[in-house]
Amino acid sequence: MQRRSVLKTLGAALVAPSITSASPTQARRRVLRVAHLTDVHLKNELSAPAKFAKCLHHVQQQTPRVDMVLNGGDIVFDMNKENMDTINAQWKLYKDILKSDCSLPVTYCLGNHDIWWAENNNGQAVYGKQYAMDQLQLSKPYYSMIKNGWKIIVLDSVNLDIDGTWYIGKLGDVQFSWLEQELKNTDSKTPVLIMSHIPILTATNLIEDDIVNRWQMYGGDMHTDVSKIIKLFYQHPNVKLCLSGHIHLRERLEYNNVTYICDGAVSGAWWNGNRRETAPGYGLIDLFDDGTFEEHYVNYNS
Repeated sequence: MQRRSVLKTLGAALVAPSITSASPTQARRRVLRVAHLTDVHLKNELSAPAKFAKCLHHVQQQTPRVDMVLNGGDIVFDMNKENMDTINAQWKLYKDILKSDCSLPVTYCLGNHDIWWAENNNGQAVYGKQYAMDQLQLSKPYYSMIKNGWKIIVLDSVNLDIDGTWYIGKLGDVQFSWLEQELKNTDSKTPVLIMSHIPILTATNLIEDDIVNRWQMYGGDMHTDVSKIIKLFYQHPNVKLCLSGHIHLRERLEYNNVTYICDGAVSGAWWNGNRRETAPGYGLIDLFDDGTFEEHYVNYNS
């Protein structure tokens, strides 16, 4: 799918990922274990329901046990320009599987495929993000919470492009101001984990076939306000980790002491095996009381 608003330069922002999350100390204590599941793209085809249930079981069989699931968006296969019967069926399938196969609490952010952009229906009350927010019982598409000494901030990274017909990754002025206040009002000793659907910062879109010195980064593949967000994070060293999905590739990089992780996709290549070299999977993250973390990517089929 071609995405608009091309970002043609990345500058020198990207650096090689570090091998370790942080320097572990003797005194640190794990306070929270989370599973980051993103890009489920659930539909009643390609054995997707059984594979998703297998993934949920795999998460719940981890030792030590997982405390909560962070769902990174693209929950259902696709709401874009679909009819309401198809949309209802996809969400019913998702909720039925979650009810029967998952006992863990789940925290959600919205993905681009969870948004109903049908040109002939934009006057309806469920148009845009409202339908998915109603399904997930969200009053706002971005919010924060404190869990065992960590602040978790969920961002809404999917917004309409300047021509109003498709999407790009950005926060917008209102949400950015909210994020500024969230970080300003957070104790500097409280470590922060941020989850978005579209990566704030990524190098995955440089992986293209047969490209010679003509890379292009599309605004639907990475936040177009990346410089603004990174500058904000620089003012708040307690921002430790940013999780995303969307690209269906596993990536980890570090910039200005913030680790950016794209955690592949539960659906892999939309339920057709690996997406390039990334197998279907999820992120498993241990958060510690000193603001450090450990993480790895889990292939639930292995």
